[in-house]
Amino acid sequence: MELRRLKRDILYRGKVFDLIVDEVEYPSGNRGVREVAHHPGGAVVVPVFDDLTVLLVRQLRYPLGWHIIELPAGKLSAGEDPLRAAHRELEEETGYLADSMEKIVSIYTTPGFCDEELHLYLARGLRPSPHGHRREEGEFSMTLLALPLAEAIRRVEASELQDAKTIIGLLLAERILRKPAPSP
Repeated sequence: MELRRLKRDILYRGKVFDLIVDEVEYPSGNRGVREVAHHPGGAVVVPVFDDLTVLLVRQLRYPLGWHIIELPAGKLSAGEDPLRAAHRELEEETGYLADSMEKIVSIYTTPGFCDEELHLYLARGLRPSPHGHRREEGEFSMTLLALPLAEAIRRVEASELQDAKTIIGLLLAERILRKPAPSP
């Protein structure tokens, strides 16, 4: 590592992330400060029906002050397997289960100040959960939106969908789904 950490202060331990301030030393000997939002990571699901309809959620994002359309997603619990979290979040937020979950990619959301890593999965073989959705209190205003994948991609290209994880998930899922099936 190019920086040597001299001191670490955890200023805040929160439900979603912790705020850390590190005093560092550069190779030159100069000192600086690095601020980090520590996040446990999350799982994101691109739920696609057999007819290539994708299931999205419309939910309030408090920092923005309005509802946005995005893929189902949620924070990992301490030590939780991302695949397990993807299955949990799909059921919680949409009321659907998936026969298969294929890992698409892992991404760092904002590495300039945050260590959050998101794990994106393509969910297929969707079927209603016998339990329905299991949303948390902050998700009660969430609604579902089913769109043809082509329409979701059009909305990405028209800047009508602006959530980064959703853009990445939709574009990569569409790329995977348009590949021809392997010959037997």
